Amino acid sequence: MSLHTFTKIWLHLIWSTHNKERILLKDTIEKVSSFLYKYAKDKKIYMRINHVNAEHVHVLLNLPVDLPVKDCLKLLKGSSSHFINQERLTPTKFSWGRGYGAFSVSESGVNKVTEYIRNQDEHHRAKSFLEEYELFIKKYGLEYINR
Repeated sequence: MSLHTFTKIWLHLIWSTHNKERILLKDTIEKVSSFLYKYAKDKKIYMRINHVNAEHVHVLLNLPVDLPVKDCLKLLKGSSSHFINQERLTPTKFSWGRGYGAFSVSESGVNKVTEYIRNQDEHHRAKSFLEEYELFIKKYGLEYINR
């Protein structure tokens, strides 16, 4: 990469467990969150914040110039599911669900999204993951098909 190449591409990433199953327990959640931070750092991906929920994950990161979005998600989802299975953190074989949400965040919105992710526990007392995800889809003008 050239010393004259600069990017700042903030992405809010969301992905869920297979069949949106609430399989990740509190102690597992903390281990997966910590793993994601360390793994991102090793891959030179600046992860500002993540929050692992029982059935989904939120991440805010700055996408490196040489890493396409789909490859970034493949790294994060693949490595974390391998970690969960290797450490036997769930009673059965673990896998993430198909697909993901990747939403751009302006520099002026970074603090707001950070707080949103930080307050996931409180947020999900009022809205389910599916309700939340459908709102993101609408907000960004996308069509959602629940399969």
